[in-house]
Amino acid sequence: MTTNAPPPPMPGSAALLILADGRFPAGGHAHSGGAEAAVKAGRIHDAATLEAFCRGRLHTAGLTAAALAAAAAAGVDPLVLDEAADARTPVPALRTTARRLGRQLMRAARATWPSPELDALAAARPRGAHQPVVQGLAARAAGLDPQAAAYAAAYESAGGPASAAVRLLSLDPFDATTVLARLAPEIDRIAARAAEAAHRALDEGPGALPAAAAPLLDIAAEQHATWPVRLFAS
Repeated sequence: MTTNAPPPPMPGSAALLILADGRFPAGGHAHSGGAEAAVKAGRIHDAATLEAFCRGRLHTAGLTAAALAAAAAAGVDPLVLDEAADARTPVPALRTTARRLGRQLMRAARATWPSPELDALAAARPRGAHQPVVQGLAARAAGLDPQAAAYAAAYESAGGPASAAVRLLSLDPFDATTVLARLAPEIDRIAARAAEAAHRALDEGPGALPAAAAPLLDIAAEQHATWPVRLFAS
């Protein structure tokens, strides 16, 4: 007898939805991922330019973050990864932001998925570890695999600016969601690439992880940090 029963869900699917949900209290809503500075500079002014910005961020900072998160979920030493994240974050403004977001995410993750590994990282980095490292360790505590951790980080790299653009430009939320839908195949590829690098990092160390650069994001972040009035923290 045959049935039309759907296939079983992937292990941890619901946990991934929780971790990637914008309502998860990790502090991301207060940050634009560079979108605020890009709007002021005129680089983002409609859905098309938002898509271009998010694509660029996904393939640079997003890839780097996704690989760090995947490596943490795979079991690479988070303190080593935190140092690798520092080396991949050349400007002080973005290092400060990454650690601030990591500290807030750590609070949420420890309350949601208690874990000795999260406790140990929190004790070792009381001022906050880099957000992608915490994100990967949170994914590991939630029972997610490295690729799922990479998905969470990659999606956030595009989803954060898209959400911020709705507020910054009064952009139609339908247009912002369409941008993310159009980027979905690229998010898939970034997550797969990040997970593959994470598995290599288990044997080769953090040097196997991508270190994609985004100089314009770096410069804009330093400029944004000096603004006396701004809507977003970064």
